[in-house]
Amino acid sequence: MDKTQKITIKDIARQTGLSKGTVDRVLHNREGVSKKSYAKVMKVIKDLGYEPNIYASLLAKHTERVIAVILPRCKSGEFWELSDPGIERGKEFAHNLGINVRRFNYDQYDENSFRRACNEALAMDPAGVVLPPMFRNETMIFVDKLRDRDIPHVYVDTKLETNGYLAYFGMPIYQSGYLCASILTDDTPTNEVAVIRIQRDKHGQSDPTINRREGFNDYIAEHFPNCRIHNVFINPNRPEEIDGILEEFFRSNPRVSQIAMFNSRIYLITPFLERHPEKKYRVVGFDNLAANLSALRSGMVTSLIAQRPDEQFYGAIKALTDFIVFGKVPSIRDNFMPMDILTRYNAEYY
Repeated sequence: MDKTQKITIKDIARQTGLSKGTVDRVLHNREGVSKKSYAKVMKVIKDLGYEPNIYASLLAKHTERVIAVILPRCKSGEFWELSDPGIERGKEFAHNLGINVRRFNYDQYDENSFRRACNEALAMDPAGVVLPPMFRNETMIFVDKLRDRDIPHVYVDTKLETNGYLAYFGMPIYQSGYLCASILTDDTPTNEVAVIRIQRDKHGQSDPTINRREGFNDYIAEHFPNCRIHNVFINPNRPEEIDGILEEFFRSNPRVSQIAMFNSRIYLITPFLERHPEKKYRVVGFDNLAANLSALRSGMVTSLIAQRPDEQFYGAIKALTDFIVFGKVPSIRDNFMPMDILTRYNAEYY
């Protein structure tokens, strides 16, 4: 076989007479393989003219192959920073198989910025793409282009219900909203609740919490049909305005004692909560940011629902690498992450 030709598990299985599953176990150094089968696989690799290194033996053409990771840029302490350890682990895994991982960042409040990042990634002719679908319409346009070029893509954090994605790694989003509502209202009379929301792009396309909000609203409708849900919008880029917005809302709606926020920034309302300890608000937010955990430990936040973004990105990069190099389709398409419920009593151990 020509050295520049991509070698797949199927090729090795055919030449050894072994099953693809057995070859896969050898290549991934898993248990359950006899010495005889192992020797057969390694002999075929050697006969093909490659060094008996299971990674180097399966490299494809000698041109650079890239997995593009498209994600919002963030400041220190913000949500997307939690993905960094997983991306770095994924980079190491992919690098060992001859694949580079490159990031393409964008402003999550700017649709044009997202489009530019996608076009920059596409110009690299990537072997695969990892992305959270922040802007729905633009994401649909982008993944159509990926499908036209036969480039696989994996969703993280949230997903679009399309037929073309290779895999998804993230929470069951609708169920996470349902869970949030359950925690917020557990054993508590509920007539009015406040949902704190982030002001996003002017077209409302960059809202990854839509399905989570649907789950929340459905739970409230089913269990508290007469409950009123108030939506309170704040701008994280104008923190000086947040306290005034909250003061005005809660002064006008004194019956509200339950607060939920569906993204990672519940810490933004902590200053308001600290000034009103007499109110005893029940507050549920998402994600284990340092600032959120601090608010949880202080008692300002009742519960956090965490989702392990580092594991999401590592799983996504690994799945793409296995598919690109070995032709291995993920055994599970939708890989749902645990919904970890944190309180002030267990946060120290997370």
